[in-house]
Amino acid sequence: MSGLGNIIAALFVVAGAGFTMVAAIGIVRFPDFYTRIHAAAKAGTVGSVLMLVALAIVSNETAEVLRAIAAIIFFLMTAPISAHLLGKAAQSAGYRMGPESIRDERTQMQPRALDETDTCLLYT
Repeated sequence: MSGLGNIIAALFVVAGAGFTMVAAIGIVRFPDFYTRIHAAAKAGTVGSVLMLVALAIVSNETAEVLRAIAAIIFFLMTAPISAHLLGKAAQSAGYRMGPESIRDERTQMQPRALDETDTCLLYT
């Protein structure tokens, strides 16, 4: 690997470590569960993806690059969905938002009745 590739990979690692550190600080400092999972999902995912990109840059084998790309796709597909489902489950369980929160749009939603045009029997 060339010197330029190593420098670019090092920048990606430093940026990824920075995002991961921001996620860790957010988990510790944010006031309620919902903002904490937001920090973990967003900044943690970006940090992990940047470090995996650095791995793909410095890797000499195609199999390692493909594994890094697969891991990137996995992180980008699963982290936002899991954070959303955790938040939804926490609200269903009765966890309240922090006092700094302005609005809870989910409790303002009114359920509607199912009719014969609905193709899905699951209602969320």
